[in-house]
Amino acid sequence: MNNSLITKEAFDFLKDLAKNNNKDWFQTHKATFKKHEADIKSFYQNVQENLDVHDEIEKMKMFRIYRDVRFSKDKTPYKTHFAGSFSRLGARLRGGYYLRIKPGETFVATGFWEPNKEDLFRIRKEFEMDASGIRKVINEQSFKSIWGELQGDGVKTAPKGFDKEHPNIDLIKRKQFIFVRNFSDKEVLSKTFIKEVDKSFKAIRPYFDLMSDILTTNLNGESILD
Repeated sequence: MNNSLITKEAFDFLKDLAKNNNKDWFQTHKATFKKHEADIKSFYQNVQENLDVHDEIEKMKMFRIYRDVRFSKDKTPYKTHFAGSFSRLGARLRGGYYLRIKPGETFVATGFWEPNKEDLFRIRKEFEMDASGIRKVINEQSFKSIWGELQGDGVKTAPKGFDKEHPNIDLIKRKQFIFVRNFSDKEVLSKTFIKEVDKSFKAIRPYFDLMSDILTTNLNGESILD
């Protein structure tokens, strides 16, 4: 099934689930959930098809509705949103895309959520040496009009081995390098939503291209890929 719309019925189901987040209600309405899940999956597949036009996607992953409550204070059994991610292809294309559908809290996110220790150190060393390239990309007006400011957690002062007075410490101390764009319910339910998602993902490419170059080279700019 080809689906390029998020329906009000899917939103209404998620709202009802938020009010009735228990196994009895969910089992009673499981057939309705399965229908909306299939429609949403089709929507995500269309998002990937759009991505494939201007990027190379290795896989799309839809996240399950069931929550892992073992280590959570919140024991409600179900998520009240749909979500999925899109992984870029191979070792040379870094970064990833994420889309969450939730009434009142829909957003797309891109970037580097939890880079491994080696990648994080490489990024920090790059910014210690020269951050002019990354600043040019993320401060470009058309980029900022879509994605706003760089987001993500960081250390409070400076990572071990780095000068807390370094002029690029605002970038060096980060542990995450992500961008988020929020959408209103009206935008999500519009016919143009899927186009806006793709427009957003397409606009992140200068950032991905730069970060991929950093993560596939050493500080001399020489490739570290086989």
